Amino acid sequence: MITGKTKLLGIIGHPVEHSLSPVMQNAAIAEMELDYVYIPFSVEPQNLKVALQGFASIGIVGFNATIPHKEAILPLLSEISPIAEAVGAVNTVTRKDNKWIGTNTDVEGFLAPLETTYNRDWRQTVAVVLGNGGAARAVVAGCAKLGCAEIYVVGRNTQKLEEFCESWSNSPIAVNLQVSEWRSLSKLLPQANLLVNTTPIGMYPKVEESPLDTEEIAQLPENAIAYDLIYKPKPTKFLQQAQQAGITAIDGLEMLVQQGAAALKFWLQRESVPVDVMRQSLFQQLGFKDSK
Repeated sequence: MITGKTKLLGIIGHPVEHSLSPVMQNAAIAEMELDYVYIPFSVEPQNLKVALQGFASIGIVGFNATIPHKEAILPLLSEISPIAEAVGAVNTVTRKDNKWIGTNTDVEGFLAPLETTYNRDWRQTVAVVLGNGGAARAVVAGCAKLGCAEIYVVGRNTQKLEEFCESWSNSPIAVNLQVSEWRSLSKLLPQANLLVNTTPIGMYPKVEESPLDTEEIAQLPENAIAYDLIYKPKPTKFLQQAQQAGITAIDGLEMLVQQGAAALKFWLQRESVPVDVMRQSLFQQLGFKDSK
């Protein structure tokens, strides 16, 4: 039951109605029997500063930031973590000593399956990242933390690719990054040990689309991993193609769960939270088969 003692967590975005974070965070809170509640707040871009002032005045413990606030919130924070600085975006904020402290748990979320279930020696590997938007930044930082020998970011706009590459020049993370136009994929795919789709191609409702065709996916080496940040449909057309080619496939649902778990640990200052409960709540919400 929510009372005057209940502590507040939440997520800000615009729009925010589609967010699955309240489902998994409130499931975890209930499992831990904590007097907290996690609420979605629709905050328009021009209201971001006043929203943070309001949050401070009502004593909110922390919140997630999603589109369009991940970059815009940076100058409003007192401190940001090195990983958030490297990515150039914050998705998790906490209140400490009357200051807003920001970090980025998307990188940790992206890395979780690669460092556990699919762990290998990444130092000799080549990562190819499809897309050069905001999501690609977290993936590049993750690949750098893995120690990938080479990281290629592939896009269709030469100017945006060059700007993306230049933006890493002063990064606190050492990144062996190269950018490449889409037409160069045929040269990159045969050496790609990790292929990550950060584009929205294939996302519901356009479930029959894929960033690559079957012939292109077939160029991947045998031991490759195809990773799609999209989690609905499950699997995407891109991952169906990969599985048909005998390639290991990872979808974006685990990244969503793990970045949420990392955020909850950050707010509560806990070593562990019930990740299985968070995962199961999303499977049920999305109508997927049991996650166990």
